[in-house]
Amino acid sequence: MKNQHRRNQIFLIVGILCIAFNLRPALSSIGPLIDFIKQDLNLSGTLLGLLTTLPLLAFGVISTLTSIFTKRFGIGKTLLAAMLLLTVGVIMRSLFGIVGLYLGTVLLGIAIAFGNVLIPALTKQNFPDRAGMITSLYSSMMAVGASLAAGISVPLAVTYKMGWRGSLSVWAIFAFIAFCVWLTQFKKIKRTKPRRSFSEAIKNLSGKRIVWQIAIYMGLQSMAFYVILAWLPAILLDDGYDSSYAGWMLALSQATGIIGSIVIPLWAGKRKDQRLVIGTLVALECIALLGLIFPSPIIIPMSVSLLGFVLGGTFGLALLLIVMRSSDTDTAAELSGMAQSIGYLIAAAGPLVVGAIHDVFDNWNFTIILLICVALIKLMMGLGAGKEQQI
Repeated sequence: MKNQHRRNQIFLIVGILCIAFNLRPALSSIGPLIDFIKQDLNLSGTLLGLLTTLPLLAFGVISTLTSIFTKRFGIGKTLLAAMLLLTVGVIMRSLFGIVGLYLGTVLLGIAIAFGNVLIPALTKQNFPDRAGMITSLYSSMMAVGASLAAGISVPLAVTYKMGWRGSLSVWAIFAFIAFCVWLTQFKKIKRTKPRRSFSEAIKNLSGKRIVWQIAIYMGLQSMAFYVILAWLPAILLDDGYDSSYAGWMLALSQATGIIGSIVIPLWAGKRKDQRLVIGTLVALECIALLGLIFPSPIIIPMSVSLLGFVLGGTFGLALLLIVMRSSDTDTAAELSGMAQSIGYLIAAAGPLVVGAIHDVFDNWNFTIILLICVALIKLMMGLGAGKEQQI
């Protein structure tokens, strides 16, 4: 009996990791290809920023509504449908012109939102005593997917002559594989009777200060992540580097993000109070951002590596805070949905605002200053969210 339970848990972890792998490539593959898309479709910086902003808006709207779907269909079925929708969204974005580019982006954003919200709830339900380790595993797998997509997008488009459309469409294959893997697992997810209605949950959570601190912390870390994801290649292109180098620097940031997403949740998960972890990450983030102001061939890789480590670790920490501050699975799902909804609506402004700022001033230093200010506000929110307490 114990061996069977252990095997079931291993297979469940594999399913979670397959889903987690697919929650970033559809987004991180856009940045390195942004110049190709701009030249082909003649889009402005603001419209290009919208390609990153639309999924974040979808995250913001859908995250709160996710608990409606899970209360009716369960976590397992909801995630299964999300992987199928992700496959369709990636294909539509890649192959059906400008309308398909934006409509497919919205669909894949909706699909990813379900995964973002429900994996922490699955962790709380199935691995309550190993939250730090499981969060470390799936957040690092998300970073692996993001890094791989950022690194191979330009080679697929240029070296293998697939073009930007073919390069983006590759990720539909991996999304469909995740759908097939989860098809063997979703029935094993236990459905629990909802303890409260959707409106009761929102009313209960919205009156708590800690919920808003977690949500704003989530939003500001996501804003920084998606600004870098969308615009780091463009920053490096303006500094005189070619598109291949810019793509590999983005991949480097995502690769070191893997290390951060492994190390930081493990470190934070062993502590009841995470404020020291949060303060350390903000200090390192400010140092890394200042390094981007100096486009030296030595400083740039160091700054990009450190920034990737911090952003990967901060994301894993934000997810861990949701699990550690929740008293049960229902609360984890509801808190995850509300925090990510508010958070991603905040984050959605980032890529779009940065694109507009660059259109006006034609200088990336304003973006770096903005991100340093975001980091300092994130510190203030994190010091509240990091205190030992439960909802």
